[in-house]
Amino acid sequence: MSEPVLQTRDLKRSFIQADVTIEVLRGVDLAVQPGEIVALLGPSGSGKSTLLQAVGLLEGGFEGSIRIAGQEAASLDDDGRTALRRDTLGFVYQFHHLLPDFDARENVMLPQIIHGVDPADARTRAESLLGKLGLSQRLDHRPSKLSGGEQQRVAVARALANRPPLVLADEPTGNLDEATADRVLGEFLALVRGEGSAALVATHNERLAAKMDRVVRLHEGVLE
Repeated sequence: MSEPVLQTRDLKRSFIQADVTIEVLRGVDLAVQPGEIVALLGPSGSGKSTLLQAVGLLEGGFEGSIRIAGQEAASLDDDGRTALRRDTLGFVYQFHHLLPDFDARENVMLPQIIHGVDPADARTRAESLLGKLGLSQRLDHRPSKLSGGEQQRVAVARALANRPPLVLADEPTGNLDEATADRVLGEFLALVRGEGSAALVATHNERLAAKMDRVVRLHEGVLE
């Protein structure tokens, strides 16, 4: 078996509030294989977002090991972690976080251009991804002119623009109604699989989690 694209060992995170230590993650061991889509299931407050922030290298203060695409994050300095995050990870959040002054195509082009892709190639890639998500007629629309489902589709395309080995998604359909959530999640899963990426998707929705390759449950800071 190939090396996991993501592996954590004894991952811990605690916070101090009013002289009380709150242990949010209490030793999480997790492996995600290349191309695998894993649902991270748990109720609000179970630590799902904290775990995604850890493996997304978005903040410090964690104990334990995080290996992404074979690299140990703890051994890297800030620049090294930034490069690892840029080169290996894509992110989809509950809220789309699109840049309001840019249209759908430009929102998907920008991360590629930042990554050094030629603008013409970035444009072709953006249009291809958005087309696969049914947005070929909405390329020139800014986020304010798109529906909630369309905005989230653009966010999905942006996350996959640089062909990351791993996509991290935090309640990616949490702001959508049930019918739109089902449709967007189905398109997200199909696109991730088609691109050959792996994904770790945090959700509290059992029905949506069942559509993924595997489900892990976070309960009181540990995986069940």
